[in-house]
Amino acid sequence: MLHRDGSRLARTRLSEPTLLFFPRAVHHEFINPPIKGSDFTCATLDFDGGARNPIVQSLPDVITLPLARIDGLGAALDLLFAESDQVRCGSKLLVNRLFEVVLIQLLRWIIDHPNEAHVSQGMMVALSDPRLAKALIALHEAPDVDWTLERMAANAGMSRSAFAAAFKAATGTTPAAYSLDWKLNVATSLLREGRSVKQVALSLGFADTPALSRAFRRRTGSSPREWLALHQFSAA
Repeated sequence: MLHRDGSRLARTRLSEPTLLFFPRAVHHEFINPPIKGSDFTCATLDFDGGARNPIVQSLPDVITLPLARIDGLGAALDLLFAESDQVRCGSKLLVNRLFEVVLIQLLRWIIDHPNEAHVSQGMMVALSDPRLAKALIALHEAPDVDWTLERMAANAGMSRSAFAAAFKAATGTTPAAYSLDWKLNVATSLLREGRSVKQVALSLGFADTPALSRAFRRRTGSSPREWLALHQFSAA
């Protein structure tokens, strides 16, 4: 496999069953030798928020993970490959669910092994810290809440100053900035589901529709309606 990292072209030779995960668009080429049993299957994953999704921001351009490193990963991929090779009723739905299982297995491994995954900063690093993870999980599950520094620190069982310092070191950003970014990532998902801008603003705890629109424009450079029109057109 060849992949381009800036101006440097790197070559990776794979000699065992391996999962390759590209969190963002990266130019790459597969050179698959004509050896019996040598094969690969590709799947596409679309993160809400694109490159600004906190998962994407925290990961390297590519993760190369031998299947043997995760118990059960090979079995899940065997089921995924077997189903993707068939055209049967419900195959697409089942393939998507199996892919979600594989992705969860991979993300769990990254959280448990950030150094091996070459993850040095971002959400995945914060989730590997049990104290920060408590605050992040609470924030992710309730994006409508006003997540003040005091409230997040209380969830982590830390003082405000200690939490703020640990959070910034792990994620590279402040708790307030992360909370707002997460709200806006959820907003993009709700907009794609067909929610109105007003409904999204109310469900995420913004004071009103203009407050959401201002925050959205600062982050994306466009209003929620402009963003939705652009992405609906891109997906068409």
